[in-house]
Amino acid sequence: MTLFASVTSKLLSVSTSDHASVVSLNLFVALLCACIVIGHLLEENRWMNESITALLIGLCTGVVILLISRGKNSHLLVFSEDLFFIYLLPPIIFNAGFQVKKKQFFRNFVTIMAFGAIGTVVSCTIISLGAIQFFKKLDIGTFDLGDFLAIGAIFAATDSVCTLQVLNQDETPLLYSLVFGEGVVNDATSVVLFNAIQSFDLTHLNHEAAFKFLGNFFYLFILSTFLGVATGLISAYVIKKLYFGRHSTDREVALMMLMAYLSYMLAELFTLSGILTVFFCGIVMSHYTWHNVTESSRITTKHAFATLSFLAETFIFLYVGMDALDIEKWRFVSDSPGTSVAVSSILMGLVMLGRAAFVFPLSFLSNLSKKNQSEKIDIKQQVVIWWAGLMRGAVSMALAYNKFTRSGHTELRGNAIMITSTITVCLFSTMVFGMLTKPLIRYLMPHQKATTSMLSDDNTPKSIQIPLLDGEQQDSFELPGSHHDVPRPDSLRGFLMRPTRTVHHYWRQFDDAFMRPVFGGRGFVPFVPGSPTERSTHDLSKP
Repeated sequence: MTLFASVTSKLLSVSTSDHASVVSLNLFVALLCACIVIGHLLEENRWMNESITALLIGLCTGVVILLISRGKNSHLLVFSEDLFFIYLLPPIIFNAGFQVKKKQFFRNFVTIMAFGAIGTVVSCTIISLGAIQFFKKLDIGTFDLGDFLAIGAIFAATDSVCTLQVLNQDETPLLYSLVFGEGVVNDATSVVLFNAIQSFDLTHLNHEAAFKFLGNFFYLFILSTFLGVATGLISAYVIKKLYFGRHSTDREVALMMLMAYLSYMLAELFTLSGILTVFFCGIVMSHYTWHNVTESSRITTKHAFATLSFLAETFIFLYVGMDALDIEKWRFVSDSPGTSVAVSSILMGLVMLGRAAFVFPLSFLSNLSKKNQSEKIDIKQQVVIWWAGLMRGAVSMALAYNKFTRSGHTELRGNAIMITSTITVCLFSTMVFGMLTKPLIRYLMPHQKATTSMLSDDNTPKSIQIPLLDGEQQDSFELPGSHHDVPRPDSLRGFLMRPTRTVHHYWRQFDDAFMRPVFGGRGFVPFVPGSPTERSTHDLSKP
Protein backbone atom coordinates (compact mmCIF):
# COMPACT_ATOMS: atom_id res chain seq x y z
CA MET A 1 0.00 0.00 0.00
CA THR A 2 2.88 2.34 0.85
CA LEU A 3 4.57 1.56 -2.48
CA PHE A 4 1.33 2.31 -4.34
CA ALA A 5 0.93 5.62 -2.53
CA SER A 6 4.54 6.58 -3.34
CA VAL A 7 4.13 5.78 -7.03
CA THR A 8 0.82 7.68 -7.16
CA SER A 9 2.44 10.70 -5.51
CA LYS A 10 5.29 10.71 -8.05
CA LEU A 11 2.86 10.40 -10.97
CA LEU A 12 0.80 13.32 -9.64
CA SER A 13 3.92 15.47 -9.24
CA VAL A 14 5.03 14.65 -12.80
CA SER A 15 1.54 15.43 -14.07
CA THR A 16 1.55 18.74 -12.22
CA SER A 17 4.99 19.56 -13.63
CA ASP A 18 3.89 18.72 -17.17
CA HIS A 19 0.76 20.84 -16.77
CA ALA A 20 2.84 23.80 -15.58
CA SER A 21 5.12 23.42 -18.60
CA VAL A 22 2.12 23.35 -20.94
CA VAL A 23 0.72 26.50 -19.32
CA SER A 24 4.10 28.26 -19.64
CA LEU A 25 4.43 27.30 -23.30
CA ASN A 26 0.90 28.49 -24.05
CA LEU A 27 1.59 31.86 -22.47
CA PHE A 28 4.91 32.17 -24.28
CA VAL A 29 3.33 31.38 -27.66
CA ALA A 30 0.62 33.95 -26.92
CA LEU A 31 3.31 36.52 -26.15
CA LEU A 32 5.06 35.73 -29.44
CA CYS A 33 1.78 36.39 -31.24
CA ALA A 34 1.42 39.66 -29.34
CA CYS A 35 4.95 40.68 -30.40
CA ILE A 36 4.10 40.06 -34.05
CA VAL A 37 0.82 42.02 -33.90
CA ILE A 38 2.23 44.98 -31.95
CA GLY A 39 5.38 45.02 -34.08
CA HIS A 40 3.18 45.25 -37.18
CA LEU A 41 1.22 48.16 -35.70
CA LEU A 42 4.49 49.99 -34.89
CA GLU A 43 6.10 49.24 -38.26
CA GLU A 44 6.11 52.89 -39.35
CA ASN A 45 7.42 54.21 -36.03
CA ARG A 46 10.88 55.72 -36.53
CA TRP A 47 12.00 54.91 -32.97
CA MET A 48 10.77 51.35 -32.56
CA ASN A 49 11.74 48.05 -34.14
CA GLU A 50 10.73 44.45 -33.54
CA SER A 51 13.56 43.67 -31.11
CA ILE A 52 12.75 46.65 -28.89
CA THR A 53 9.04 45.76 -29.02
CA ALA A 54 9.80 42.20 -27.87
CA LEU A 55 12.07 43.50 -25.11
CA LEU A 56 9.37 45.84 -23.78
CA ILE A 57 6.73 43.11 -23.89
CA GLY A 58 9.13 40.79 -22.06
CA LEU A 59 9.77 43.43 -19.38
CA CYS A 60 6.04 44.05 -18.90
CA THR A 61 5.38 40.30 -18.71
CA GLY A 62 8.15 39.92 -16.14
CA VAL A 63 6.57 42.62 -13.98
CA VAL A 64 3.17 40.91 -14.15
CA ILE A 65 4.66 37.50 -13.23
CA LEU A 66 6.57 39.10 -10.36
CA LEU A 67 3.35 40.57 -8.99
CA ILE A 68 1.43 37.31 -9.39
CA SER A 69 4.18 35.21 -7.79
CA ARG A 70 4.71 37.85 -5.07
CA GLY A 71 8.31 38.50 -6.02
CA LYS A 72 9.42 34.90 -6.37
CA ASN A 73 9.71 34.54 -10.16
CA SER A 74 9.73 36.70 -13.28
CA HIS A 75 9.94 34.35 -16.28
CA LEU A 76 8.08 31.41 -17.74
CA LEU A 77 11.07 29.37 -18.95
CA VAL A 78 14.56 28.80 -17.55
CA PHE A 79 17.30 30.25 -19.76
CA SER A 80 19.70 27.70 -21.21
CA GLU A 81 22.71 28.58 -23.34
CA ASP A 82 22.25 25.20 -25.05
CA LEU A 83 18.75 26.26 -26.13
CA PHE A 84 20.20 29.43 -27.59
CA PHE A 85 23.24 27.97 -29.37
CA ILE A 86 21.61 24.75 -30.63
CA TYR A 87 18.06 25.78 -31.54
CA LEU A 88 17.72 29.58 -31.81
CA LEU A 89 21.00 30.87 -33.27
CA PRO A 90 21.35 28.49 -36.30
CA PRO A 91 18.21 29.64 -38.19
CA ILE A 92 19.11 33.30 -37.60
CA ILE A 93 22.67 33.04 -38.90
CA PHE A 94 21.74 30.71 -41.76
CA ASN A 95 19.00 33.02 -43.02
CA ALA A 96 21.42 35.94 -42.80
CA GLY A 97 23.83 34.13 -45.11
CA PHE A 98 20.98 32.90 -47.31
CA GLN A 99 19.61 36.44 -47.85
CA VAL A 100 22.86 38.44 -47.88
CA LYS A 101 23.87 40.36 -50.98
CA LYS A 102 26.86 38.24 -51.96
CA LYS A 103 28.33 40.76 -54.39
CA GLN A 104 28.48 43.47 -51.72
CA PHE A 105 29.66 41.04 -49.04
CA PHE A 106 32.60 39.63 -50.99
CA ARG A 107 33.49 42.99 -52.48
CA ASN A 108 34.16 44.13 -48.90
CA PHE A 109 35.34 40.75 -47.64
CA VAL A 110 38.81 41.89 -46.50
CA THR A 111 37.37 44.84 -44.59
CA ILE A 112 34.69 42.64 -43.04
CA MET A 113 37.23 40.07 -41.88
CA ALA A 114 39.44 42.84 -40.49
CA PHE A 115 36.53 44.34 -38.53
CA GLY A 116 35.15 40.96 -37.44
CA ALA A 117 38.37 39.14 -36.48
CA ILE A 118 41.06 41.73 -35.75
CA GLY A 119 38.54 44.21 -34.39
CA THR A 120 37.05 41.66 -32.00
CA VAL A 121 40.48 40.78 -30.63
CA VAL A 122 41.29 44.48 -30.15
CA SER A 123 37.95 45.11 -28.43
CA CYS A 124 38.37 42.03 -26.21
CA THR A 125 41.84 43.18 -25.19
CA ILE A 126 40.74 46.70 -24.29
CA ILE A 127 37.71 45.50 -22.32
CA SER A 128 39.80 42.93 -20.45
CA LEU A 129 42.54 45.46 -19.57
CA GLY A 130 39.94 48.01 -18.49
CA ALA A 131 38.14 45.45 -16.35
CA ILE A 132 41.42 44.49 -14.65
CA GLN A 133 42.17 48.15 -13.98
CA PHE A 134 38.77 49.22 -12.63
CA PHE A 135 37.17 46.10 -11.11
CA LYS A 136 40.01 45.54 -8.66
CA LYS A 137 39.08 48.89 -7.08
CA LEU A 138 35.49 47.73 -6.58
CA ASP A 139 34.43 45.12 -4.08
CA ILE A 140 32.79 42.64 -6.45
CA GLY A 141 34.60 39.41 -5.62
CA THR A 142 37.77 37.59 -6.59
CA PHE A 143 38.40 37.27 -10.33
CA ASP A 144 41.49 35.75 -11.92
CA LEU A 145 43.06 36.50 -15.32
CA GLY A 146 40.85 33.92 -17.05
CA ASP A 147 37.72 35.63 -15.69
CA PHE A 148 38.82 39.05 -16.94
CA LEU A 149 39.66 37.66 -20.40
CA ALA A 150 36.28 35.92 -20.47
CA ILE A 151 34.60 39.24 -19.63
CA GLY A 152 36.43 40.78 -22.60
CA ALA A 153 35.18 38.03 -24.93
CA ILE A 154 31.62 38.30 -23.56
CA PHE A 155 31.32 42.04 -24.14
CA ALA A 156 33.25 42.03 -27.43
CA ALA A 157 30.34 40.11 -29.00
CA THR A 158 28.10 42.53 -30.89
CA ASP A 159 24.42 41.76 -31.39
CA SER A 160 24.12 40.84 -35.08
CA VAL A 161 20.46 39.91 -34.53
CA CYS A 162 19.44 43.42 -33.53
CA THR A 163 21.72 45.08 -36.09
CA LEU A 164 20.03 43.16 -38.93
CA GLN A 165 16.68 44.64 -37.88
CA VAL A 166 18.04 48.19 -37.64
CA LEU A 167 19.75 48.32 -41.04
CA ASN A 168 18.26 47.27 -44.37
CA GLN A 169 20.43 45.86 -47.14
CA ASP A 170 18.25 47.40 -49.86
CA GLU A 171 18.42 50.93 -48.38
CA THR A 172 22.05 50.91 -47.21
CA PRO A 173 23.86 48.06 -49.02
CA LEU A 174 27.44 49.08 -48.19
CA LEU A 175 26.69 49.71 -44.53
CA TYR A 176 24.61 46.56 -44.27
CA SER A 177 27.32 44.37 -45.75
CA LEU A 178 29.97 45.84 -43.44
CA VAL A 179 27.94 45.87 -40.22
CA PHE A 180 26.25 42.54 -40.82
CA GLY A 181 29.36 40.76 -42.09
CA GLU A 182 31.35 42.08 -39.18
CA GLY A 183 28.57 41.01 -36.80
CA VAL A 184 28.62 37.39 -37.99
CA VAL A 185 32.42 37.12 -37.95
CA ASN A 186 32.45 38.96 -34.62
CA ASP A 187 30.04 36.48 -33.03
CA ALA A 188 32.09 33.55 -34.29
CA THR A 189 35.35 35.14 -33.12
CA SER A 190 33.92 35.95 -29.70
CA VAL A 191 32.65 32.40 -29.18
CA VAL A 192 35.96 30.90 -30.37
CA LEU A 193 37.91 33.27 -28.09
CA PHE A 194 35.63 32.49 -25.14
CA ASN A 195 35.97 28.73 -25.60
CA ALA A 196 39.74 29.02 -26.08
CA ILE A 197 40.07 31.07 -22.89
CA GLN A 198 37.98 28.54 -20.99
CA SER A 199 40.13 25.61 -22.10
CA PHE A 200 43.51 27.38 -22.19
CA ASP A 201 46.03 27.05 -19.35
CA LEU A 202 46.74 30.66 -18.39
CA THR A 203 49.24 29.76 -15.69
CA HIS A 204 52.04 29.08 -18.20
CA LEU A 205 52.05 31.96 -20.68
CA ASN A 206 54.96 32.13 -23.14
CA HIS A 207 55.67 32.74 -26.83
CA GLU A 208 55.07 29.12 -27.74
CA ALA A 209 51.66 29.10 -26.05
CA ALA A 210 50.72 32.35 -27.80
CA PHE A 211 51.61 30.96 -31.23
CA LYS A 212 49.73 27.76 -30.43
CA PHE A 213 46.69 29.83 -29.47
CA LEU A 214 46.82 31.81 -32.74
CA GLY A 215 47.34 28.67 -34.78
CA ASN A 216 44.33 27.01 -33.19
CA PHE A 217 42.31 30.17 -33.78
CA PHE A 218 43.04 30.26 -37.55
CA TYR A 219 42.57 26.50 -37.76
CA LEU A 220 39.03 26.83 -36.39
CA PHE A 221 38.23 29.70 -38.74
CA ILE A 222 39.46 28.00 -41.90
CA LEU A 223 38.05 24.57 -41.10
CA SER A 224 34.66 25.98 -40.06
CA THR A 225 34.38 27.91 -43.32
CA PHE A 226 35.42 24.86 -45.35
CA LEU A 227 32.84 22.66 -43.60
CA GLY A 228 30.03 25.13 -44.36
CA VAL A 229 31.04 25.43 -48.02
CA ALA A 230 31.37 21.65 -48.38
CA THR A 231 27.95 20.97 -46.85
CA GLY A 232 26.33 23.53 -49.15
CA LEU A 233 28.02 22.08 -52.23
CA ILE A 234 26.98 18.53 -51.30
CA SER A 235 23.34 19.64 -50.97
CA ALA A 236 23.52 21.38 -54.35
CA TYR A 237 25.07 18.37 -56.07
CA VAL A 238 22.61 15.87 -54.57
CA ILE A 239 19.54 17.94 -55.43
CA LYS A 240 20.85 18.68 -58.93
CA LYS A 241 21.63 15.04 -59.72
CA LEU A 242 18.68 13.30 -58.06
CA TYR A 243 16.19 16.13 -58.67
CA PHE A 244 13.54 15.33 -56.08
CA GLY A 245 11.13 17.87 -57.58
CA ARG A 246 9.94 15.50 -60.28
CA HIS A 247 8.18 13.43 -57.59
CA SER A 248 7.78 15.66 -54.52
CA THR A 249 8.83 19.22 -53.76
CA ASP A 250 8.44 18.48 -50.05
CA ARG A 251 11.52 16.26 -50.15
CA GLU A 252 13.83 18.86 -51.63
CA VAL A 253 12.58 21.51 -49.18
CA ALA A 254 13.10 19.10 -46.27
CA LEU A 255 16.58 18.19 -47.55
CA MET A 256 17.61 21.85 -47.79
CA MET A 257 16.48 22.51 -44.22
CA LEU A 258 18.10 19.41 -42.79
CA MET A 259 21.40 19.96 -44.61
CA ALA A 260 21.49 23.55 -43.34
CA TYR A 261 21.00 22.41 -39.75
CA LEU A 262 23.40 19.49 -40.23
CA SER A 263 26.21 21.88 -41.11
CA TYR A 264 25.83 23.62 -37.74
CA MET A 265 25.61 20.40 -35.75
CA LEU A 266 28.64 18.93 -37.53
CA ALA A 267 30.63 22.01 -36.55
CA GLU A 268 29.55 21.59 -32.93
CA LEU A 269 30.38 17.88 -33.12
CA PHE A 270 33.93 18.62 -34.29
CA THR A 271 34.26 21.58 -31.82
CA LEU A 272 34.42 24.14 -34.64
CA SER A 273 32.61 27.46 -35.01
CA GLY A 274 29.00 26.62 -35.88
CA ILE A 275 28.23 30.28 -36.59
CA LEU A 276 30.79 30.54 -39.39
CA THR A 277 29.88 27.11 -40.74
CA VAL A 278 26.14 27.70 -41.03
CA PHE A 279 26.68 31.23 -42.39
CA PHE A 280 28.84 30.10 -45.32
CA CYS A 281 26.56 27.12 -45.84
CA GLY A 282 23.71 29.64 -46.28
CA ILE A 283 25.72 31.62 -48.84
CA VAL A 284 26.61 28.53 -50.87
CA MET A 285 23.07 27.14 -50.74
CA SER A 286 21.62 30.45 -51.94
CA HIS A 287 24.14 30.53 -54.80
CA TYR A 288 23.74 26.92 -55.99
CA THR A 289 21.13 24.78 -54.18
CA TRP A 290 18.32 27.34 -54.22
CA HIS A 291 18.50 27.60 -58.01
CA ASN A 292 18.42 23.80 -58.43
CA VAL A 293 14.98 23.30 -56.88
CA THR A 294 11.58 23.95 -58.42
CA GLU A 295 9.97 27.37 -58.43
CA SER A 296 7.50 26.42 -55.70
CA SER A 297 10.34 25.12 -53.52
CA ARG A 298 12.24 28.38 -53.97
CA ILE A 299 9.28 30.34 -52.67
CA THR A 300 8.73 27.87 -49.83
CA THR A 301 12.34 27.79 -48.63
CA LYS A 302 12.72 31.55 -48.89
CA HIS A 303 9.70 32.14 -46.64
CA ALA A 304 10.44 29.19 -44.34
CA PHE A 305 13.99 30.30 -43.54
CA ALA A 306 12.91 33.91 -43.06
CA THR A 307 10.02 32.88 -40.78
CA LEU A 308 12.18 30.61 -38.60
CA SER A 309 14.77 33.37 -38.26
CA PHE A 310 12.12 35.93 -37.36
CA LEU A 311 10.55 33.69 -34.69
CA ALA A 312 13.95 32.87 -33.17
CA GLU A 313 14.88 36.57 -32.99
CA THR A 314 11.56 37.45 -31.35
CA PHE A 315 11.87 34.55 -28.90
CA ILE A 316 15.35 35.68 -27.83
CA PHE A 317 14.44 39.31 -27.18
CA LEU A 318 11.19 38.38 -25.46
CA TYR A 319 13.01 36.09 -23.05
CA VAL A 320 15.86 38.56 -22.41
CA GLY A 321 13.22 41.12 -21.40
CA MET A 322 11.62 38.72 -18.91
CA ASP A 323 14.93 37.44 -17.54
CA ALA A 324 16.07 40.99 -16.83
CA LEU A 325 13.76 40.98 -13.79
CA ASP A 326 14.92 37.66 -12.34
CA ILE A 327 14.68 38.40 -8.61
CA GLU A 328 17.23 35.73 -7.67
CA LYS A 329 20.09 37.55 -9.39
CA TRP A 330 19.11 41.03 -8.23
CA ARG A 331 18.83 39.89 -4.59
CA PHE A 332 22.63 39.49 -4.42
CA VAL A 333 23.22 43.10 -5.50
CA SER A 334 20.34 44.69 -3.58
CA ASP A 335 22.66 45.65 -0.72
CA SER A 336 25.04 47.55 -3.04
CA PRO A 337 23.14 48.95 -6.04
CA GLY A 338 25.84 51.60 -6.56
CA THR A 339 28.43 48.90 -7.25
CA SER A 340 26.21 47.24 -9.86
CA VAL A 341 25.56 50.58 -11.57
CA ALA A 342 29.29 51.37 -11.54
CA VAL A 343 30.19 48.00 -13.07
CA SER A 344 27.55 48.40 -15.79
CA SER A 345 28.71 51.96 -16.57
CA ILE A 346 32.37 50.90 -16.75
CA LEU A 347 31.52 48.02 -19.07
CA MET A 348 29.42 50.26 -21.32
CA GLY A 349 32.26 52.79 -21.51
CA LEU A 350 34.79 50.06 -22.30
CA VAL A 351 32.50 48.70 -25.02
CA MET A 352 32.32 52.13 -26.67
CA LEU A 353 36.08 52.67 -26.33
CA GLY A 354 36.96 49.19 -27.55
CA ARG A 355 34.79 49.59 -30.63
CA ALA A 356 36.17 53.02 -31.50
CA ALA A 357 39.72 51.67 -31.12
CA PHE A 358 39.36 49.51 -34.23
CA VAL A 359 36.52 50.93 -36.35
CA PHE A 360 38.19 54.22 -37.18
CA PRO A 361 41.82 52.98 -37.61
CA LEU A 362 40.79 49.95 -39.69
CA SER A 363 38.48 52.14 -41.80
CA PHE A 364 41.44 54.45 -42.48
CA LEU A 365 43.61 51.51 -43.55
CA SER A 366 40.79 50.14 -45.70
CA ASN A 367 40.38 53.48 -47.47
CA LEU A 368 44.08 53.49 -48.33
CA SER A 369 43.58 50.33 -50.39
CA LYS A 370 40.52 51.68 -52.25
CA LYS A 371 41.09 53.61 -55.47
CA ASN A 372 37.43 54.34 -56.18
CA GLN A 373 36.07 57.12 -53.97
CA SER A 374 32.61 55.49 -53.85
CA GLU A 375 34.08 52.37 -52.24
CA LYS A 376 35.74 54.27 -49.41
CA ILE A 377 34.17 54.45 -45.96
CA ASP A 378 33.60 58.12 -45.19
CA ILE A 379 33.45 59.53 -41.67
CA LYS A 380 29.65 59.46 -41.54
CA GLN A 381 29.57 55.78 -42.43
CA GLN A 382 32.28 55.09 -39.86
CA VAL A 383 30.16 56.73 -37.16
CA VAL A 384 27.17 54.58 -38.15
CA ILE A 385 29.30 51.40 -38.11
CA TRP A 386 30.67 52.33 -34.68
CA TRP A 387 27.19 53.15 -33.35
CA ALA A 388 25.38 50.12 -34.77
CA GLY A 389 27.95 47.75 -33.28
CA LEU A 390 27.51 49.10 -29.75
CA MET A 391 24.48 46.89 -29.16
CA ARG A 392 24.90 43.76 -27.06
CA GLY A 393 22.38 40.94 -26.90
CA ALA A 394 21.77 37.23 -26.74
CA VAL A 395 25.33 36.06 -27.53
CA SER A 396 26.71 38.10 -24.63
CA MET A 397 23.90 36.83 -22.41
CA ALA A 398 24.54 33.19 -23.32
CA LEU A 399 28.31 33.47 -22.77
CA ALA A 400 27.79 35.25 -19.43
CA TYR A 401 25.38 32.55 -18.27
CA ASN A 402 27.88 29.90 -19.35
CA LYS A 403 30.68 31.56 -17.37
CA PHE A 404 28.99 32.89 -14.24
CA THR A 405 26.05 30.54 -13.59
CA ARG A 406 25.34 26.85 -13.08
CA SER A 407 22.10 25.68 -14.72
CA GLY A 408 20.84 29.28 -14.81
CA HIS A 409 21.49 29.91 -11.08
CA THR A 410 24.30 31.67 -9.25
CA GLU A 411 25.33 31.61 -5.61
CA LEU A 412 28.32 33.99 -5.61
CA ARG A 413 27.91 37.74 -5.27
CA GLY A 414 30.59 38.54 -7.85
CA ASN A 415 29.01 36.24 -10.41
CA ALA A 416 25.56 37.73 -9.71
CA ILE A 417 26.95 41.23 -10.26
CA MET A 418 28.40 40.20 -13.62
CA ILE A 419 25.10 38.61 -14.69
CA THR A 420 23.03 41.66 -13.69
CA SER A 421 25.59 43.97 -15.31
CA THR A 422 25.41 41.96 -18.54
CA ILE A 423 21.62 42.20 -18.50
CA THR A 424 21.81 45.95 -17.85
CA VAL A 425 24.30 46.56 -20.67
CA CYS A 426 22.27 44.43 -23.10
CA LEU A 427 19.01 46.22 -22.26
CA PHE A 428 20.50 49.72 -22.28
CA SER A 429 22.46 49.25 -25.51
CA THR A 430 19.56 47.60 -27.35
CA MET A 431 16.95 50.09 -26.18
CA VAL A 432 18.97 53.32 -26.46
CA PHE A 433 21.31 52.63 -29.37
CA GLY A 434 18.69 50.54 -31.17
CA MET A 435 16.11 53.33 -30.98
CA LEU A 436 18.57 56.01 -32.11
CA THR A 437 20.19 54.10 -34.99
CA LYS A 438 17.39 54.71 -37.51
CA PRO A 439 17.23 58.49 -36.89
CA LEU A 440 21.02 58.64 -36.94
CA ILE A 441 21.21 56.98 -40.36
CA ARG A 442 18.49 59.26 -41.75
CA TYR A 443 20.30 62.30 -40.39
CA LEU A 444 23.78 61.39 -41.61
CA MET A 445 22.76 59.89 -44.96
CA PRO A 446 19.39 61.33 -46.04
CA HIS A 447 19.91 60.44 -49.73
CA GLN A 448 21.28 56.93 -49.19
CA LYS A 449 18.08 55.16 -50.22
CA ALA A 450 17.90 56.85 -53.61
CA THR A 451 21.36 55.65 -54.68
CA THR A 452 21.07 51.93 -54.03
CA SER A 453 19.01 50.70 -56.98
CA MET A 454 22.16 49.99 -59.04
CA LEU A 455 23.58 47.68 -56.38
CA SER A 456 21.04 44.89 -56.46
CA ASP A 457 22.30 41.33 -56.55
CA ASP A 458 20.21 39.03 -58.70
CA ASN A 459 21.94 35.91 -57.41
CA THR A 460 20.53 36.28 -53.90
CA PRO A 461 17.06 35.11 -52.85
CA LYS A 462 15.07 38.28 -52.38
CA SER A 463 13.75 39.35 -49.02
CA ILE A 464 10.17 38.40 -48.21
CA GLN A 465 9.28 42.08 -48.60
CA ILE A 466 10.38 42.08 -52.25
CA PRO A 467 8.00 40.84 -54.99
CA LEU A 468 8.79 37.23 -55.84
CA LEU A 469 10.77 36.81 -59.06
CA ASP A 470 11.80 33.56 -60.62
CA GLY A 471 15.08 32.99 -62.40
CA GLU A 472 13.82 34.05 -65.84
CA GLN A 473 12.25 37.25 -64.53
CA GLN A 474 15.44 38.17 -62.71
CA ASP A 475 17.43 37.67 -65.88
CA SER A 476 15.23 40.17 -67.67
CA PHE A 477 16.43 42.94 -65.36
CA GLU A 478 20.09 42.54 -66.30
CA LEU A 479 21.89 44.88 -68.60
CA PRO A 480 22.81 43.38 -71.97
CA GLY A 481 26.12 41.61 -71.83
CA SER A 482 26.42 41.81 -68.06
CA HIS A 483 29.05 39.64 -66.39
CA HIS A 484 30.62 38.78 -69.75
CA ASP A 485 30.54 41.35 -72.56
CA VAL A 486 31.09 44.78 -71.06
CA PRO A 487 30.14 47.47 -73.60
CA ARG A 488 32.58 50.22 -74.40
CA PRO A 489 31.61 53.21 -72.26
CA ASP A 490 30.33 56.08 -74.38
CA SER A 491 29.46 58.39 -71.49
CA LEU A 492 30.55 59.26 -67.97
CA ARG A 493 27.65 57.22 -66.53
CA GLY A 494 28.67 54.17 -68.58
CA PHE A 495 32.26 54.57 -67.43
CA LEU A 496 31.23 54.73 -63.77
CA MET A 497 29.02 51.65 -64.12
CA ARG A 498 31.73 49.55 -65.79
CA PRO A 499 32.77 46.75 -63.41
CA THR A 500 36.34 46.73 -62.23
CA ARG A 501 38.68 43.74 -62.31
CA THR A 502 38.01 42.65 -58.77
CA VAL A 503 38.20 39.27 -57.04
CA HIS A 504 34.48 38.95 -57.73
CA HIS A 505 35.09 39.30 -61.48
CA TYR A 506 37.63 36.47 -61.59
CA TRP A 507 35.47 34.36 -59.30
CA ARG A 508 32.56 34.69 -61.72
CA GLN A 509 34.74 33.44 -64.56
CA PHE A 510 35.85 30.44 -62.49
CA ASP A 511 32.28 29.84 -61.28
CA ASP A 512 30.81 29.83 -64.78
CA ALA A 513 33.55 27.59 -66.19
CA PHE A 514 33.95 24.96 -63.45
CA MET A 515 31.52 25.23 -60.53
CA ARG A 516 28.07 25.69 -62.10
CA PRO A 517 28.38 22.84 -64.60
CA VAL A 518 28.88 20.50 -61.61
CA PHE A 519 26.81 22.04 -58.83
CA GLY A 520 24.15 23.89 -60.81
CA GLY A 521 23.01 27.32 -59.76
CA ARG A 522 21.51 30.20 -61.65
CA GLY A 523 20.62 29.15 -65.16
CA PHE A 524 19.89 25.57 -64.17
CA VAL A 525 16.08 25.39 -64.57
CA PRO A 526 14.57 22.08 -63.38
CA PHE A 527 12.13 20.49 -65.81
CA VAL A 528 8.85 19.39 -64.25
CA PRO A 529 6.11 17.84 -66.44
CA GLY A 530 3.07 20.11 -66.29
CA SER A 531 4.99 22.94 -64.68
CA PRO A 532 4.75 26.60 -65.80
CA THR A 533 8.20 26.16 -67.38
CA GLU A 534 6.99 23.32 -69.59
CA ARG A 535 3.75 25.11 -70.49
CA SER A 536 5.58 28.28 -71.47
CA THR A 537 7.96 26.21 -73.61
CA HIS A 538 5.05 24.54 -75.41
CA ASP A 539 3.36 27.91 -75.91
CA LEU A 540 6.48 29.33 -77.52
CA SER A 541 6.80 26.33 -79.83
CA LYS A 542 3.27 26.76 -81.20
CA PRO A 543 3.06 28.48 -84.60
